[in-house]
Amino acid sequence: MKLKIKIGLLTIFIALLASSCKNEKAEEPVVVVEEEPIVIEEEEPVELEEEVPEKIGIPSPLSGIYAEEEKVNRRPVAVMFDNHNRARWQAGLKDAEIVYEFLVEAPYTRYLGIFLINDPPSIGPIRSARPYFVTTVLEYDAVYVRVGGSEAAKQDVKTLKIADIDGLSSSNKVFWRVSHKKMPHNLYSSMEAIRTSQEERKYRMVGEFTPFKFHEDEVDMEGSVANKVIINYRKDNTTEYIYDEDKKIYIRHKDGKLHIDEIDESPIIAKNIIIQVAKTRVIDNEGRLDIQLVGEGEGKYITNGKAIDVRWEKKSRHEKTIFYDLDGNEIILNPGVTWIQVVEPRTETIIE
Repeated sequence: MKLKIKIGLLTIFIALLASSCKNEKAEEPVVVVEEEPIVIEEEEPVELEEEVPEKIGIPSPLSGIYAEEEKVNRRPVAVMFDNHNRARWQAGLKDAEIVYEFLVEAPYTRYLGIFLINDPPSIGPIRSARPYFVTTVLEYDAVYVRVGGSEAAKQDVKTLKIADIDGLSSSNKVFWRVSHKKMPHNLYSSMEAIRTSQEERKYRMVGEFTPFKFHEDEVDMEGSVANKVIINYRKDNTTEYIYDEDKKIYIRHKDGKLHIDEIDESPIIAKNIIIQVAKTRVIDNEGRLDIQLVGEGEGKYITNGKAIDVRWEKKSRHEKTIFYDLDGNEIILNPGVTWIQVVEPRTETIIE
């Protein structure tokens, strides 16, 4: 009897122990944690600023182009360029910041290049003066480089006390003749020789004049389309500009040929073109002209593929010619080379 009880208790103990072991081996429920999806934020694209070339120095009063201060703060030099067929092409003309084209005795025109910041090693061919060129030189208080001139022009140079460097009275250190062209279309100089002569003659080294106004950076203006400009001065004497839309400049042609510089055969270009209409008349048997630059008149201003009507005014020979739009505002030029085409009222001008 006691044995049966002991066996029974043992059986119960073993059953309880087995039950306990089973409970210990039972796995705890797995807890699933729902993680929030990882969101990768896209970075905003970085806008790269266009690199603008650093403007070194100060702007030239002739072109608005920046250059070394010591070059800008000089006196302009005005050079009388020959434009006879046998004089082409000219050397150093590409370095002028302003160039005028004027009628002379039929059927020719002649150039007046105004220099300040550039010093071309070769300049020419150089030719003679006329009174209306002297009037233009006065606007810039320039040193005038020429070889002779009409009697009226020579008298003007003397009376008006122009800072004059004349090839007829200068040594061969200042002017010389080249062999690849024939007289009288072969007289040359250099800016170094001209500046040296200016100093030796004790001319003022700094200019005093009223400059053009320039935008700090170029501006597109509203106006009529001007992709091609044709000026028919006379029969077989045509000036043409063709607009390069990519470079935003005008490339110059003369008498149907690309106008290049003799030094490196680079094209002659313009950023600004001004057409100035001036009363013109023949005054002697040689066909010499009187071009009325003092007074007022009409014209065109052309830049960046557009053209507008302008009017001009010049109150005296010494004062600056001012160009205005038709609302009376003074024209502000884009920085760059300016060609001023002085034409008579009957000159055919085509703008396309």
